[in-house]
Amino acid sequence: MLTQSSHAALWFLIFATPVSLYVAWSDVKAMRIPNVAVLLLMAIFAVIGALLLPFQVWAWAWLHFVVVLVIGFVLNMTGGFGAGDAKFAAAMAPFVALGDLRLFLVLLSAVTIAALVMHRVMRAIPAVRNATPDWASWQRREFPFGLALGPALIFYLVLAAIYGS
Repeated sequence: MLTQSSHAALWFLIFATPVSLYVAWSDVKAMRIPNVAVLLLMAIFAVIGALLLPFQVWAWAWLHFVVVLVIGFVLNMTGGFGAGDAKFAAAMAPFVALGDLRLFLVLLSAVTIAALVMHRVMRAIPAVRNATPDWASWQRREFPFGLALGPALIFYLVLAAIYGS
């Protein structure tokens, strides 16, 4: 069983899904995760979390944000991670219950592999490239990690809404 509250996860899912899908699309199209998406996701956690989670759980979850932001910026400075990816991963972190961290990392790994394979296959198909000629990720060597981050959050929240405590 997941430790995230199923009731809270359902509400998080409803509000976070459009933002997460927008981030995936934006990163594939422009190789950019807009700051407004990061701020919106943080606002969703701030408001919905404050309404549905016990205060201590909600307050401590902000530490997840800080830890992931620091890790993300270190990875960004070493060239292993984009700045937008670091900020969005940090904004996602409060949504993941600490007890679910191992499960989330496995889920993120699986989604990342699937997204990478899907992205590379799609960009190799001429009809797809012709339909989306202005998409930056078709031209770049880097992988648009928002394509994995957004769906990983959605999948986690779906699991938490179904199997959470």
